[in-house]
Amino acid sequence: MNLFCLVCSATAWTPLRTLAPRRLIAVHNHRPPYIPGKIVDPGYVRIFDTTLRDGEQSPGATLTSSEKLEIAKHLSKLGVDVIEAGFPIASPDDFEAVRQIAQIVGNEVDDSGYVPVICGLSRANARDIERAWDAVKSAKLPRLHTFIATSNIHMETKLCKTPDEVVQIAVDAVKFARSLGCDDIEFSPEDAGRSDVDFLVRILEAVVDAGATTLNIPDTTGWNTPWEFGELIATLRRRLGARLEDIIFSTHCQNDLGLASANSLAGAYNGARQIECTINGIGERAGNAALEEIAMALCLRGTSEHAFAGGPRLWTGLDTTFITPCSRMVAEYTGMAIQPHKAIVGANAFRHESGIHQDGMIKNKATYEIMTPESVGLPRGQAESGAGIVLGKHSGRNAVSTRLVELGYGDIADDKLKLDAIFTRFKHVAERKKGGLDDDELEALVSDEAYQNTCALWTLVGAQVTTGSGVIPTGTVTMQGPDGVIRHAALTGSGPVDAVYKAIDALTGVKVDLESYGLESVNSGIDAMATTKVLIKPRIGTQLESAAVHSQSGATTNKRFSGSGSDTDIVVSSARAYIAAVNKLLNWNMHRYSSNLKAISGDFRASSA
Repeated sequence: MNLFCLVCSATAWTPLRTLAPRRLIAVHNHRPPYIPGKIVDPGYVRIFDTTLRDGEQSPGATLTSSEKLEIAKHLSKLGVDVIEAGFPIASPDDFEAVRQIAQIVGNEVDDSGYVPVICGLSRANARDIERAWDAVKSAKLPRLHTFIATSNIHMETKLCKTPDEVVQIAVDAVKFARSLGCDDIEFSPEDAGRSDVDFLVRILEAVVDAGATTLNIPDTTGWNTPWEFGELIATLRRRLGARLEDIIFSTHCQNDLGLASANSLAGAYNGARQIECTINGIGERAGNAALEEIAMALCLRGTSEHAFAGGPRLWTGLDTTFITPCSRMVAEYTGMAIQPHKAIVGANAFRHESGIHQDGMIKNKATYEIMTPESVGLPRGQAESGAGIVLGKHSGRNAVSTRLVELGYGDIADDKLKLDAIFTRFKHVAERKKGGLDDDELEALVSDEAYQNTCALWTLVGAQVTTGSGVIPTGTVTMQGPDGVIRHAALTGSGPVDAVYKAIDALTGVKVDLESYGLESVNSGIDAMATTKVLIKPRIGTQLESAAVHSQSGATTNKRFSGSGSDTDIVVSSARAYIAAVNKLLNWNMHRYSSNLKAISGDFRASSA
């Protein structure tokens, strides 16, 4: 995996291949070999992605096993050093998802020898740790990550444990992980940002002596400022002394005050050589440090003497051209939209409306852009150069495929099944829409067909409504079920969308509560496409109840499932979104029951032996 090398100057940056040799600052062709607890290059920063674990803890961000595997494959293409694939004890489906990622992504070694570390999270108890190890041990580079809270408020009110008891639990957990055969163990003192420093030193020394190789320092509540957090990392490293020879310090920063990325970089400046982050910054509450922000900050400024004075130049092994594809996939699978002004991956990140700015961009793009969209995998495309093609009902498959590549969907354009689905839907919409489809509308179709319809058990054949003043709203829905049979249902409701949703419930047999419903226009105009996003939760006590254990609180919660759909007809758009969410719920339960059957079968064979 080659580093996407950049050279920074006071005013702009340029891809390495365009520069004369005299302007080169540093070239890193290969990341250093992976060794638990050691990095031979003092400036190399490991990127630990926790999108599939902490990111999935965002309300409504439930992912199916197949979606997690797809995201993990994209994270591997991006080149992250560590993938925290999940919290295996949470549910049988979570266990199977982590195990599948370990077996597949954790064994795909590229030509340079790179393969990501696959990590499983566990609380500091033997049952969690053993379950996590069973999930990740098939990977070439498996890691266990265990944690326990160390702040006074957590120890006294949540754990009801004394400091001595907490230290002993942590030490026992690390020793038990070692006894299973794991030589790569990460320990996190939860809420370290609000913990007593002397106690932190005590517990970190104890777990290092027990065999921990990575010490992750979480700002769990997003309380710290960059100068506080940086000083905390520096102090802990200084006080651990000789033990530093066998460990890597890591950061895990929440974004409650909007400082997660800044705190993470402050940690790296003060010696942390692993940064934990998520795609699009998703996660608990206000989210985590955003991988794309960390990646580009280190890519652009990591070698800057002004930004990181007095230390080694910092770099990562990421191929940043995969940032945009990863970002879009995560946004679609989780149902969590990216705000337009989001750094690096927002829709407005490379758009310029001010006349002064546009004038500067025409003359020299470096006047207002410190990076190009191409550097993060977003080609400007032919349309932005003024020589674009208009996609309409007469456009062919090649035209649609070409535009998808220009929009950063090269992986989808190369997937024949997904491209076929998108093109079929494109032709259907283009027949009804005058003036052709613009980029936003094409991307809405990508969301529908490439992301929402994966492993679809139920598909929408047709939907129509009868409504109006003095008329009881009635929805008639036609769907194809898992058995290939076409079914019809007609029900009344409080409104046209409610009637359609009740008809879908009747056909699929699900009992869910609609927690949120949002409808927005993709663009302007009377014939604009609409995009609907919904969030559903199975009713408690029903057969499809989706209970899972929360990694931090330990509470059992009912998972929520998101879905999105697009069409020029808002009723059809709403139906597609609802069906996408229902399919996710059904797939999640299918994996859960399959996992339970495997476990029961295994127990039966063991008892019979």
